[in-house]
Formats: sequence, C-alpha cells, structure tokens
Amino acid sequence: MSTAAAPFEIGTVRLVVNDLAKVADFYISALGLEKLGGDGSHARLGVGGRTLVELIADPAARRSSKREAGLFHTAFLLPARADLGAWVHHAFDRRLQVQGASDHLVSEALYLADPEGNGIEIYTDRPRERWTGADGKIKMSTDPLDIDDLAAAARGPWRGAPEGTVVGHIHLQVGDVAQAEAFYRDRLGFPVMAHYPGAAFYGSGGYHHHIATNVWSSRGAGARTYGTGLAGFSILADSPPAETEVTDPWGMAITFEPKVAA
Repeated sequence: MSTAAAPFEIGTVRLVVNDLAKVADFYISALGLEKLGGDGSHARLGVGGRTLVELIADPAARRSSKREAGLFHTAFLLPARADLGAWVHHAFDRRLQVQGASDHLVSEALYLADPEGNGIEIYTDRPRERWTGADGKIKMSTDPLDIDDLAAAARGPWRGAPEGTVVGHIHLQVGDVAQAEAFYRDRLGFPVMAHYPGAAFYGSGGYHHHIATNVWSSRGAGARTYGTGLAGFSILADSPPAETEVTDPWGMAITFEPKVAA
C-alpha cells in the first residue's frame, strides 16, 4: 500500500557511512534495492527510478552512538503481504540477522540493521479499515508476529524489492518527545496519530505514521555532532511550504521536495 495519497510522504533518507561498498551491497543484497547512481563518494539506491536511500561515504567519520539523537530505523514499505512473505524466505535463505518481528495491528514488520548499525524495518500495511478501534482512533501495538502465517502468504520467490516499494516512515531518536511534537506536529504539520510510552507517531492524510520520535535510548540527547548515521531526509509534498529546508531541534536536516507524478 503506497502512502502517496497523503499530502506528505517520506522521500530519500541520507546516511553517512564509513564503508560505502559494504553498506551499499547490503541494501542491494538484503533488501533488493537497485543502484540508481553514484560514484566513489556516494551511492543512490532505490526502486523503479525512485531513490529511497542515499549513502554518503566518509571513512574518517566518527561512528555514532546508539544513545544520541539520530536514526532509529528507516522503514521500507512493501506493496503487498505476499512480498513480505517472500522476503521472510529470502531472509532465512541468506541467514540475515533479523533482530525483531512485530505485529503492530496496522502493519506487520521485521527489523534488522545494516553493517554499520543503521536500523531497518521492512513491513507491509494491513487494510486501512483495520487501523482504527471503536473510538475511530488509530490503534497500534507491539504483539508477536505470526512468522509462519506471513511466510505462507508468499506467492513466489523474492526477486528484489518490487515496484511500488517506498520509505513508508522514518523513526528518529530524539532528546524529548514534547519538543519533538512541537516541531513535527506544530511546525511541520504532521498530526500526532498515536503515542507509546516515550514515543510519538505522526501521520499525514490519515496514514498511521510517516515519522516517529522516541527517547527510549536517547532521553535528554542534545544536537547531533557530525558522525555516521542520519545526515537528513526529504519529505515529498503535494504543495511544498515556502521554507523548503529546515532543521529539527537535534540538527537533523529535512528538505521538502515536490512530488513527481508517476
């Protein structure tokens, strides 16, 4: 299910990495992204001509700590449950180190990390009519995932990330959730769709979330200093605001870009 019906959606996530070749190969071999361009200093990876991840090489960059503000994970949304089922078989065959698997009610998700520790979620959405509870509000949880049932949904072997794969959401580590809400909700215009203890989830156009922020490992973190990990990300907008380049309270660069018709 694409998020393109929303006024805003996530475009490209930009990561600074020490070993460009190793990290790029992981996104290609583990997630099935295509190399769309680049050189010895960067690589653009995506699906169907759409760049989802840009890797920026800096062998000397400080390796970022898991306790500072930055990326929690980049979440790749597959078009259909059968696609995620096929990926489960691929992950087993490749002996990928899956770190977690959850049923979030709105979605089914598996978690892993790239060779430099950048978090990754790969997921598929449940039908939208199943996202809300009796009160009409988005209902999310973190329940055990039925891996066997998901794997049985595969209709063929994994052949790489299918057309229509997008970055469904980006999940960030921040220093303070209230401060994050003041920025992402009040300044950028993403309504809060749900809360967990220590986390807030923001969605555009009724989507369960395009952005999430948490303080689970980063409570009290200050602005980022230069190192590996998240350099910034883009937001695709039906109507980009006048201010197209902004920085959140923790120094994460955000660029608004116009959506391009398919």
